[in-house]
Amino acid sequence: MRIWKSLVLAALLSGVVGIAAAEEVVLNAVHFTPTQNGYAQSFLKFVQKVNEKGKGVVQINVRGGPEVIPPIQQGAALRSGLIDVIDTPAGQFLELVPEGEVFSASTKTPWEVRENGGWDFISGIFEKKANAHLLAHVDAGSGFNVFTIDEPKLNSEGSIDWSSLKIRSSPLYRDFLESLGATVIVQAPGDVYTSLERGVVNANAYTVFGYASFGWDKFTKYRVDPQFFKTDVLISINKAKWDTLSPEAQKLLADTAVEYERASYDANLAESEKQAQAMIDGGQKVISLTGAGRDNSWRLPRRRAGREWPNAIPPTSIS
Repeated sequence: MRIWKSLVLAALLSGVVGIAAAEEVVLNAVHFTPTQNGYAQSFLKFVQKVNEKGKGVVQINVRGGPEVIPPIQQGAALRSGLIDVIDTPAGQFLELVPEGEVFSASTKTPWEVRENGGWDFISGIFEKKANAHLLAHVDAGSGFNVFTIDEPKLNSEGSIDWSSLKIRSSPLYRDFLESLGATVIVQAPGDVYTSLERGVVNANAYTVFGYASFGWDKFTKYRVDPQFFKTDVLISINKAKWDTLSPEAQKLLADTAVEYERASYDANLAESEKQAQAMIDGGQKVISLTGAGRDNSWRLPRRRAGREWPNAIPPTSIS
C-alpha cells in the first residue's frame, strides 16, 4: 500500500511539474543584421535580460539574422506568425505600415513619445496593419550618413554634386536620396561589400554604428556630415502571440523593453562616437557641409514619388 501511495504521489507531483514547465513560453526571434553587427549585439543584450528575468515564464530563442529571414521579409514573417519576435527597423516593412516613417522623422526621444501618447497611437496602427505589437524603439538617438569612395566635389555654395553619386540605400531613405539628385540602388547590407568592391555603387548610406563590422570602411574613405533622419529599429512581437501570453509574461516583456529602450539610446550614442573616431583613426575623412550647402542639401522644396518632404529635416551630430 505504501508503495502504491508513493507511486500515485510521484505521478501527481510529476504532473504538477509538467504543468509548470508548460507555462514557460518560448518565443522565436530574428534580427535584421548579422550577429557580429552592433544592432544584433544590442538585441542579444535585450534577449539576455528577458531570459534572466523570465525563467519559468517567458524566454526568447534567437534563431539568427538575415540568413534565416531576409530583413525585407521579416515584417511579413511576423504578421503571418512565421516568427514571434523581430528586431527590425520600421523602414524595412513600410509596404505594410508606411506610417512607420514617423520614427525616422521624429525629433523626440522614445520615452518622450511614450509620454505624449505617440507610442500608443502608432502601436495601434502597427497592430492593425502588420499584426505587430511594438515592444521598444531601441538603439535610437543617432542618424544616417552618406559614405563615399572618392572625395565628393563641393560647389561654390558648399553643396555636393549628388548626381555624381550612385548610393546604396535602404527602402527608408531611397526617396530622400533620389530627391537630392543621386542615383540610388536599394540593397540589403549583405550585398553592399561586393557592390562597393566592384564599383556597382560609389557611395553608401548607413549609420556610423555598426558600419565597420561589414568591412565597408575598407572602400569608403569619406563620410559626409551632417546626418539625416533618425534610426528606427523596433523590437516587435506578433500581436496574436502577444494576446496568448499571461499577464505576467506581458508585463515582464513590456517592463524590460522600456528599461532597455533608454539604456540602448545612451549606449548607441556613446558607441557611435567611439566607432566614428576609430574609422577616422583608420584614415576616413569627414566632409562637413556648411552654410548654404548644408541647407540646400537637407531642405527639399520639391516633391518626389508623390510625397512632400518636410522643409527642414533637423540634422544631428555624432558628437
